Amino acid sequence: MFSTVFLDLPPLVHAAGAVTLPGSKSISNRVLLLAAMSEGTTTIHDLLDSDDTRVMLIALRTLGCLVEESGTTVRITGLAGKLPNGSAKLFLGNAGTAMRPLTAALAVVAGDFELSGVPRMHERPIGDLVDALRQLGCAIDYLGNDGFPPLKLGKPALKLDAPIKVRGDVSSQFLTALLMALPLVATKDIVIEVVGELISRPYIEITLNLLARFGVQVQPDEWQRFTIPAGAKLRSPGDIHVEADASSASYFIALGAISTAADGQNGIKVQGVGADSIQGDIRFMEAAQAMGAKIDSGPNWLHIQRGAWPLKAIDLDCNHIPDAAMTLAVMALYADGTTTLRNIASWRVKETDRIAAMATELRKLGASVVEGADFIQVTPPASLQGWKPASIHTYDDHRVAMCFSLAAFNPARVQLRIEDPKCVAKTFPDYFETLFSVASSATSSIPVICVDGPTASGKGTLAAVLAEKLGYHFLDSGSLYRITGLAATRAGIPLDIANEAAIVALLNTLPIHFEGSHIWLGNEDVSELIRTEEAGMNASKVSAFPAVRSALIDLQRNFRQLPGLVADGRDMGTVIFPEAALKVYLTASAACRAERRLKQLISKGIPATLDSLRADLEARDARDSSRTVAPLKPAQDALLLDNSELTVDTSVQTVLDWWQSKQPF
Repeated sequence: MFSTVFLDLPPLVHAAGAVTLPGSKSISNRVLLLAAMSEGTTTIHDLLDSDDTRVMLIALRTLGCLVEESGTTVRITGLAGKLPNGSAKLFLGNAGTAMRPLTAALAVVAGDFELSGVPRMHERPIGDLVDALRQLGCAIDYLGNDGFPPLKLGKPALKLDAPIKVRGDVSSQFLTALLMALPLVATKDIVIEVVGELISRPYIEITLNLLARFGVQVQPDEWQRFTIPAGAKLRSPGDIHVEADASSASYFIALGAISTAADGQNGIKVQGVGADSIQGDIRFMEAAQAMGAKIDSGPNWLHIQRGAWPLKAIDLDCNHIPDAAMTLAVMALYADGTTTLRNIASWRVKETDRIAAMATELRKLGASVVEGADFIQVTPPASLQGWKPASIHTYDDHRVAMCFSLAAFNPARVQLRIEDPKCVAKTFPDYFETLFSVASSATSSIPVICVDGPTASGKGTLAAVLAEKLGYHFLDSGSLYRITGLAATRAGIPLDIANEAAIVALLNTLPIHFEGSHIWLGNEDVSELIRTEEAGMNASKVSAFPAVRSALIDLQRNFRQLPGLVADGRDMGTVIFPEAALKVYLTASAACRAERRLKQLISKGIPATLDSLRADLEARDARDSSRTVAPLKPAQDALLLDNSELTVDTSVQTVLDWWQSKQPF
């Protein structure tokens, strides 16, 4: 998962391949609560692992529920509506799918509870749900502003005779919360009446479907009246599988509609959700088809290809796809006129005011946007020159981040920055990795930062931290030479020029791969073995062999993958990536480098002397700088950084500032 402050996306060109989506957030948190409140033990398969489900699981444990986790499978022993922990304080982050249902479920049972969340959660209205629960005799107090969390729940004095009225035009989660909670106290028929138009009806269909799976058959009447029958009880279905998230599918449906496939490949295949989905957002397919997408579907798969181009502008009532409709607003950038999305008032009370957020960020890209209380109109840039590079503010809203990543496929090939990309963890922690698994860019467009310098200058540490902060891949080129030296020594091949051909032949058979900071040779983690002084000296020897360097060039260049690369070594900027966007030559005095190396060795319990280390470093510098192939030297356009007196943090910030100065945002 990307945990960077921002993520720069180069212009993306093609997209093709298959993606498997995470489980539905809407289904996951509903199933978790129903399983916790039901009789029996429920095994939930393919549960979404996200911020929202984590806060729900923590809350259920806090309430005394037995929860056993094994990957995406969770086993929950239900409480049958009885809470062993009748007093608790629950922090629910920004998870509306946890705050609203838990408020209702806990309010109708005896207990003393406080529910709170992040500041944005305390700005999201809950007054209509509280009003409905108070009609029942629930004791609920506001701990901050009236109508908003945090809340304090006390012992209820339930009155079940009169119909319970709840507004339907603010959030469908209020009705969902009541529908899931009231079977806990259904000693007689309980009627819920919806006041006004019910928005987001497909989410109510999900709730009714899942309640039926847990043994409760709610009787709906024209979406205005719902009856929970007397004697209704939640009972575990035993095993239940969570569908892949249809809202998340919208990004890849859009991706197939706006991108061309790479040579020999054929569109985007989405696995885990299809035409038989119980989620209303699957109807995003219809909107995408209306805009020109070609879509084939099966019970649990979709296949999307570009059809009409440019896309067709549409005018659509989006009540049936409230969350997925955000993706249409970005697809509108690729349409042949003005797209109007209506009946989206619920956007105003989500993780952020989504109508305002989408309008602001679309304008940054060059679109003309009109926004209203419950609609948005988007007109794309009039020409390629109208597209602008943009830094997209995401408002701590996962859907804003994912929607706008699609703008990286813009025809003007302008850059895009996604601020706070980690916010996608709310529903799709691996979204960007999944996007990059099917998207491609011109290799020359993928940014590279080179960090070259002599041994023990700190270039490896600097490059690794830079890669982490930027969300880029990391190439420690020196490790490849170290592995080559280690493998040759193990094979009994002397490290001299006479054996160059044998070393190259061995190198071409080595199963080298990287996993984070770990370096593997076949099934062996050699990360520590190649960091010894002997391994360093052997790497310096084999790196002087022209054929070895030639054999490693393609391997190193293959690390240039989306979204970018930070490469450290001795010839990254001069030989491997001469066109790199930023080249840094990092150095420090021999005395300083020797002291650093001595501290490293002492910390590992390896004896050494300062004088011998300095002599070794100076000898290695001389050998590396005087070799005939790719000698150690700064690239002509490299920026020099002497870090003899600098901390790692200061060095990193200096390079980040250089990098920022090159960006168009």
